[in-house]
Amino acid sequence: MLAILSALPEEQQGLIEQLVDPVRVNRAGRAFWRGTLQGHPVVLALSRVGKVAAATTATALIEAFGVTQMVFTGVAGGVGPGVQVGDVVVATEFVQHDMDASPLFPRFEIPLYGRTRWPCDSALTALLLEATRQGLAGALDELSSHPHFANAQIHAGLIATGDQFVGRATHAQQLVAGLEAAGMSPLAVEMEGAAVAQVCADYGVPFAAMRTISDRADDQAHVDFSVFVAEVASPYARTIIRQLMILLSLK
Repeated sequence: MLAILSALPEEQQGLIEQLVDPVRVNRAGRAFWRGTLQGHPVVLALSRVGKVAAATTATALIEAFGVTQMVFTGVAGGVGPGVQVGDVVVATEFVQHDMDASPLFPRFEIPLYGRTRWPCDSALTALLLEATRQGLAGALDELSSHPHFANAQIHAGLIATGDQFVGRATHAQQLVAGLEAAGMSPLAVEMEGAAVAQVCADYGVPFAAMRTISDRADDQAHVDFSVFVAEVASPYARTIIRQLMILLSLK
């Protein structure tokens, strides 16, 4: 079974509306929705905000629902060169930018794991990347008039996760500088992905993720956020997931 994690209620609602035979299941203080999309059995969930909440949700999905694949959609702040508002970043790997157990362990390394990065599943990520390409092309009629859609680009690479909303340019610059000093160049920053990637790695569950860029993680990061989510991020998530289901059917 495929689990689809959404970061925002607006994204999840659009997917719930597409579910065939939806059933709500309450567990761990969360609402999960089971049903089918494009003939595929799925379970939908909100990650909630932050690494601990997202890890709890991911664990519940695996333990209670027996999911065998997990996909995450959400928004993020763009921090990589050329990553602009309205673009989509498909993750190839994640890092926790606020992990620092030095001097006992190198900065960014997860203690007792001996690693700093959590790779996404290559096969599932390739499908998600293709679904993103096809989905955004198919969304042209719906979103072509929106100022952030006309020049939307798709990127693939490292996403940085931390329990901080990065809403100041100086903060974003310091964050990127620290990661680059360790040989990592993040494209985007958010608050859940690395935690879900770590849980999926622990359980051996393939994981893939995409993030719509809602801001540049600077002093304007909070401006018109709800409008952007409703007009861009939610339509992106619906059309990309719909296309992913079609691609899975062709496998």
